[in-house]
Amino acid sequence: MRHAVVTGASRGLGAAIARRLAAPGMRLGLLARGEAGLAETAAACRAQGALVETARLDVRDAPALAAQLLAWDGEAPIDAAVANAGINGGTRPDGTPEGHAVASAQIAVNLLGAVNLVEPLLPLMLARRRGAIALVGSVAGFRGLPDSPAYSASKAGLWAYGEALRAAHGPAGLRVTVLAPGFFTSAMSATFLGAHPFELPVEAVATRLHRALLRGEGRAVLPWPMGAGLRALALLPAPVSDWMVRRFRFRVQPED
Repeated sequence: MRHAVVTGASRGLGAAIARRLAAPGMRLGLLARGEAGLAETAAACRAQGALVETARLDVRDAPALAAQLLAWDGEAPIDAAVANAGINGGTRPDGTPEGHAVASAQIAVNLLGAVNLVEPLLPLMLARRRGAIALVGSVAGFRGLPDSPAYSASKAGLWAYGEALRAAHGPAGLRVTVLAPGFFTSAMSATFLGAHPFELPVEAVATRLHRALLRGEGRAVLPWPMGAGLRALALLPAPVSDWMVRRFRFRVQPED
């Protein structure tokens, strides 16, 4: 990899991934909505020797995102893209459902935002017969969580999208990695009230994704016990699966 773009790079996992990719001779295009955090991530990556360009935009703005990607690709071919931008919602502490606006925003950012990143780059990568796509999903995509229906749906869709892309275009040289982490330390994780089983440091998740990209792995699930447990729950009869997943319920405290 010589030129990579990362969405949601202003904080959390996106910032950690950008720092993990940064190295002398590496070119990074960092995208996010948060201006201060984006500048901080860019400075850290430049300190590690990377050539860094930034753009403050929303992944829901497909035309603006496509224009920026094509401009960067015109300067130097983009050979890796990490779709990391994401938001959460869910049942509030008082039991109130998340509502249409919150639910639809999660689908728009978490799923369609990734599509908006990939689609402008796909013809370019296929024409060059090389390229790597990483989609940051979640183990929540394996079995819908009762207190995060739209978030779970967005991550399930992202998993299916990545699996389909890899099967369709792998023979043409496109490498697609779908990452499905459980809890890891971040501002988003902190909004989930209750237990955080198997929670990992955000740097460990970034390192795992980086390794998967370098190796061309199709899937990266961590920690494996949580991923395996939710996959197993999805195979049980619905009444049993529903009862068991309710035992691990949590509530979502909106971010400030």
